[in-house]
Amino acid sequence: MAEAPKWYIIHTYSGYENKVAQDIEKVVENRKLHELILEVQVPTETVTEITDGKTKEVERKTFPGYVFLKMIYTDDTWHVIKNIRGVTGFVGPGSDPTPVPEKDIIRLGVHVNTGVQVNYAVGDTVTISGTAMDGFSGVVQAVNLEDGTVEVLISMFGRETSATLQLNQVIRQD
Repeated sequence: MAEAPKWYIIHTYSGYENKVAQDIEKVVENRKLHELILEVQVPTETVTEITDGKTKEVERKTFPGYVFLKMIYTDDTWHVIKNIRGVTGFVGPGSDPTPVPEKDIIRLGVHVNTGVQVNYAVGDTVTISGTAMDGFSGVVQAVNLEDGTVEVLISMFGRETSATLQLNQVIRQD
């Protein structure tokens, strides 16, 4: 069975994060490594800066000097990453790549593509399935792909009740 991809963090020269990320994506494209290196991210945040009495929105790197990778670690992927100009090494003891659990990556504020998509959105009417409330209809109030849950406002016995359900326990009504 193939190994599951894990998150790794690489250290780069300060200011080279975006260039390193672009170079990695270029190598992945050229060498057809899409199945080994799945995501390359430079986490950023939008902050408001006030300079000379003027306010402006600026995008700033959350972790300067670091690039986050979701990949399957092999000798080949290690070699590819280490030979990118601007990469100083992997984060880990003795520069040995140490995988970071996805929950910690999310906690760090890195946008993680869960690969989950749903065909309903806030405001859509859905039918509940696979629970004690089978057949009841409700309106989607919130969709949380990270947690795999959806909050639905259900009208039961003349009262509105909020319920948190799994993403697969609701079916969109057309």
